[in-house]
Amino acid sequence: MRTLIFLLRKEFLQIFRDKLILRMIFALPVIQLILLPYAATYEIKNITLSVVDHDHSEYSRNLINKFTASGYFQLVDYSGTYADALDQVEKDKADLIVEIPEGFERDLIRESETKVLLAANAISGQTAGLAVAYANSIVKDFNNDIRTQWIQQPRLNAIPVINITSSNWFNPQMNYKYFIVPGILALLVTLVGFLMSSLNIVKEKEVGTIEQLNVSPIKKYQFILSKLIPFWVLGLVVLTIGFIFSFIIYGIYPVGSFLVGFLFAGIYLIALLGFGLLTSVYADTQQQAMFIAYFFMLIFILLGGLFSPIENMPEWAQYLTYINPVRYLIEAMRMIVLKGSDFMDLRFHFLIVTGFAIAFNGLAIWKYKKTV
Repeated sequence: MRTLIFLLRKEFLQIFRDKLILRMIFALPVIQLILLPYAATYEIKNITLSVVDHDHSEYSRNLINKFTASGYFQLVDYSGTYADALDQVEKDKADLIVEIPEGFERDLIRESETKVLLAANAISGQTAGLAVAYANSIVKDFNNDIRTQWIQQPRLNAIPVINITSSNWFNPQMNYKYFIVPGILALLVTLVGFLMSSLNIVKEKEVGTIEQLNVSPIKKYQFILSKLIPFWVLGLVVLTIGFIFSFIIYGIYPVGSFLVGFLFAGIYLIALLGFGLLTSVYADTQQQAMFIAYFFMLIFILLGGLFSPIENMPEWAQYLTYINPVRYLIEAMRMIVLKGSDFMDLRFHFLIVTGFAIAFNGLAIWKYKKTV
């Protein structure tokens, strides 16, 4: 026990001597919580719009006004021909073309039917899909407005009417920040835990102190614990800072228990730190450790469901997410923060991350070689 306390004291002293790392550890959560929720959003606005109006009628002008008044579209070009509008798209000056045919108003009044062409710049499939979806919704609303004007409503309507009311569970205002912030908290814990621990043993190798530790009467599990515990504490401190600033900046307060959240994060950190230490055991230099860490971090983030739902991924990618520990922390954080999930709701997630913790730390202890 005394040996472990001595080693922990040594590790904490090394960490607190490096002022740059300390600033990064404590400043990183604040900066990312401020920037990422505003940058990583699916709420696309200011879609640049090019209009080709061959009709020049009152109805066509009303339709164009409905686009510009929606708040999603910004009219940047009013072309005379479709070819001119397409040229704006090719120059990346327009994201969507709306072409209104000649006789738009006449056909709508006489035949109750007409057509509008929507052409989207699909280099960014996500932007194009949302632009067309927004445009379809606006055209549909425009169509409903016209029908309301044309249909004479009787004083007593004998036609059955179904009134639809809807409610949004767990995120009533459909605020995207409430969805992304818990995922960013998971990302912060992962960055601090995995990257810092990946460099830990390698640093001992580069400065030469690993040889002294190898010939000392220190048990392998004591050495691994001394490397794991300091970053485990720092990871929980980062999570605490993240919760505090999430409340201050966005007013996000977990509906569920803080205790369950910290318990899950604690077990998750043990697993991730074990994987980081295992990486550090195999690497010979800090450059190698950083490369390996970034390689896995990219996979963890892309397959973690932070930015894109796992259900939308290809089937083979969905299977890969089952062996991705970051997936379980992101899901757990969202369930605790938004749904108020308790321990029983997360029992499967607890079981999985506990398995990761045993496997990664067991391998790290087994693969670390001592001469004594």
